[in-house]
Amino acid sequence: MSLDKPYMNVPGTTIFDADMSRQGYHLNQFCMSLMKAENRARFKANERAYLDEWPMTEEQKQAVLDRDLNRCIALGGNIYFLAKIGATDGKSFQQMAGSMTGMTEEQYREMMIKGGRSIEGNRYTGEKK
Repeated sequence: MSLDKPYMNVPGTTIFDADMSRQGYHLNQFCMSLMKAENRARFKANERAYLDEWPMTEEQKQAVLDRDLNRCIALGGNIYFLAKIGATDGKSFQQMAGSMTGMTEEQYREMMIKGGRSIEGNRYTGEKK
């Protein structure tokens, strides 16, 4: 029996819940492995070979290779674990977040300084404005 998940009804938002945690377990464990310098070196030397050591789906592996963080999240990745990929690439969290929104780092920073994204379009599906 599946649980009622009214929080899944927010357009453009992926909620990291227990189901997503299970789906992304190996993806997130791969990310955590990048905390060790020797693993970062192995990954950078041959990304595909290192990813193939992990029982991730092919789609998850390809999302990592493409550095498609939004896709990684949709496939169970947790942004706090995925940040290890950015750090391995020498990117700040702000640079990563900007890339995920289609903005430059500077545009993303300016948006956040001004208070973040507008609430418009960030309501429950079917909610009256």
